[in-house]
Amino acid sequence: MSPIIILSVFFGYFALLLIISHITSKNATNQTFYTANRRSPWFVVAFGMVGASLSGVTFMSVPGYVQTTQFTYFGVILGYLIGYAVIALILLPLYYKLNTTSIYQYLGNRFGVYSHKSGSFFFIISRILGSSLRMYLVVFILYEYVFKEWGIPFWIPAAIFIVLILLYTFKGGIKTIVWTDTLQTIFMLSATVIIAIYILNDLDISLFDFYHKASEAGYTKMFETDWRANNFFLKQIVSGAFITITMTGLDQDMMQKNLTCKTLRDAQKNMFTLSISMLIVTFCFLVLGAILLYYSDVTGFPLPTKSDAIFSNVAFHISPLIGVIFLIGLIAAGFSSADGTLTSLTTAFCFDFLNFGQEKDQRTEQQKMRIRKTVHIVFSLLFLLLLIVFQPFHNDSLIKIIFDVASYTYGPLLGLFVFGLFTKRKIKDSWVPIIAVLSPILCFVLNRYSIIWFSGYQFGFELLIINGIITFIGLFLISKKSIT
Repeated sequence: MSPIIILSVFFGYFALLLIISHITSKNATNQTFYTANRRSPWFVVAFGMVGASLSGVTFMSVPGYVQTTQFTYFGVILGYLIGYAVIALILLPLYYKLNTTSIYQYLGNRFGVYSHKSGSFFFIISRILGSSLRMYLVVFILYEYVFKEWGIPFWIPAAIFIVLILLYTFKGGIKTIVWTDTLQTIFMLSATVIIAIYILNDLDISLFDFYHKASEAGYTKMFETDWRANNFFLKQIVSGAFITITMTGLDQDMMQKNLTCKTLRDAQKNMFTLSISMLIVTFCFLVLGAILLYYSDVTGFPLPTKSDAIFSNVAFHISPLIGVIFLIGLIAAGFSSADGTLTSLTTAFCFDFLNFGQEKDQRTEQQKMRIRKTVHIVFSLLFLLLLIVFQPFHNDSLIKIIFDVASYTYGPLLGLFVFGLFTKRKIKDSWVPIIAVLSPILCFVLNRYSIIWFSGYQFGFELLIINGIITFIGLFLISKKSIT
């Protein structure tokens, strides 16, 4: 496909986002940026969160992941249903009761300032790393198919991508994102369905016949029964539940969208709708992955060494039209995961570290707006730096890398929230940062030597749960019974 066509699609899509940004950011205030004035329709939030939850990693990595793990990733998705129920019934009522802007304000109310800032710090680290990896995929495709051919270095498309996100989120913030996420979900899902149908028609095979052949080829194996394997089905289900609780329910980015709903009941409807949608949509991505592998088997099309590049290579090979459709879906997926993250990081830093919204805060709205914009720009530069640093190390499936990172960074958050919600004990607040740092270090050691120490056992996504348990135990050791 012509690099000019690819760039035209990219900037055309961005122009559409700018139009939405202009409409939604009229008369925007700081409150609009952070909470959308709590007037978002729940069904719009729910649909948009499908795209934000999936991101470019799901769009490209999950289909490619089928090559090595078949459909065993579906166990994680089944666990999502449990996790979303916990969020809807336990966490959302808490957040609405406290009327929080940053969800980590709960930790400050429950334990103290060190716990508050520790929770927010681990969210910031988690989101900077995870979202950088999600953004990387879109930049990687632009670089491989456009800029590399022109001899332009990787950092140029990375900088362009970051600047564009900064432009359309700069004023409207979360209000803009609620609506752009909806648009991006439409494009991403439409691209997936259209490409799958096109390939099946091109191969002259029905979906039913294809699924039968894919099963015979071993692509659709859904449950791994070897308990030592890192994708053992029970581990996948349990891990999926906790991944959802942490990466959605304890994540400022995802919860900030939920908290823009008018009422708690609307936010809960949003969450239950999202859970069913994610189950269906992710299964479609797995089916797409099997279709891509089957296409390679039938046509002899050589698959790339990087599984993340399978979808793009096949799409661009089939026809220019399919290449354009794929590109629109990828760009939509990339923007949907990046824009909300940038806004949530700005919100968390302003409220958790710069003390916005507290009674002692005497700054004017204009002063806070200037600070907010500066923080927004600084986080954009951090994203750019990480995109450049990560580029030489892209060897494994990004979906696996992201969950590996989350296992270390979200574990302390899980331990802190569980301890706060299910015990009444008081802790030595100043010790919390030490516990929160030691827990991931211990998990890293366990993960590295598990095969030797535990008869060949390999940790998978359940390492997140172990991390949370270690944090919980550490908090218990520095706690005492509450007098009241």
